[in-house]
Amino acid sequence: MHCSVGLHRDDVGGVEGHEAGGPLFSLFTVSWREFAPAPRGVTAARAVTAGGGHRCVEFVELAAGPATLSESTSTPGSESGLPQRSLLQVHAHLPHPDCRRLAVLTLTTTAPARREEYRAILRAIAESVSFERPG
Repeated sequence: MHCSVGLHRDDVGGVEGHEAGGPLFSLFTVSWREFAPAPRGVTAARAVTAGGGHRCVEFVELAAGPATLSESTSTPGSESGLPQRSLLQVHAHLPHPDCRRLAVLTLTTTAPARREEYRAILRAIAESVSFERPG
């Protein structure tokens, strides 16, 4: 798994819990999941139907092949000691050409009202994915 933490200035404002100029936090992760061999489109569909509360599911054809985009929301448990703010997770599930693995790209943010913007960011990232080994 790989991850990157983002801290961005909110240059728009007007979102619940965020002022213009205030910070917006995000976390981007890339992970792999193993799946039983199946056609790539089937694997992409299974990724969002196997639980996890996925909603706003979209099946897309990208340069890397079939994929699904989805969203989920959660709130940290009260015992975690973390602020009780809703988290939005936008997921891209991209099956590998070997039909056994699935790349999962997830963008998590503390600004769920920015759903459309974060989904567009993750979609742009997913569109740039290639399963070719650089020469």
